[in-house]
Amino acid sequence: MNFNMKEAIEILERTPQTLESFLIGLSVGWLQTNEGEGTWNVSEVIDHLIEGEIHNWIPRLELILQEGERKSFPPFDRHSHLNKISESSIEQTLLEFKAIRTKNLTKLKLLFKDESNLELTGSHPAFGIVKARELLSTWAVHDLTHIAQIVRVMAERYRKDVGPWKEYLGILNS
Repeated sequence: MNFNMKEAIEILERTPQTLESFLIGLSVGWLQTNEGEGTWNVSEVIDHLIEGEIHNWIPRLELILQEGERKSFPPFDRHSHLNKISESSIEQTLLEFKAIRTKNLTKLKLLFKDESNLELTGSHPAFGIVKARELLSTWAVHDLTHIAQIVRVMAERYRKDVGPWKEYLGILNS
């Protein structure tokens, strides 16, 4: 097992600034491109990250601490962000994400001062019994997954434009 609370927090703390550095100031074309029908563009990915911050990570960790396995996590609608019409700029959306993430990390550090709590368990509606450590690991890897998704979606925008070099561009061949 490789989980280390400090290392997970390193990723979680850096995600907002990584996204800000990469996305702020880009043309709308980069932010609105997707990989085809039923896929998300960059702005939708950020909206999804915000929904997770509000309804997933900390609420589930709190439920583990308060209820253990007695009460199952409420389902998380991974697509709920698609039902909202956002007129916010990418700068505003990333600022919102950063503010919520900062608040959540402060709460996380208070909830899990005692790392023995990482072995506490809760009940996931689909997976059954899960540990707090597993949920925290998932949170960090979820961030990395969506950072990779953002880069992949943006690369897709130039798929046809790279011509024969596509063969050498792994991101377009996955």
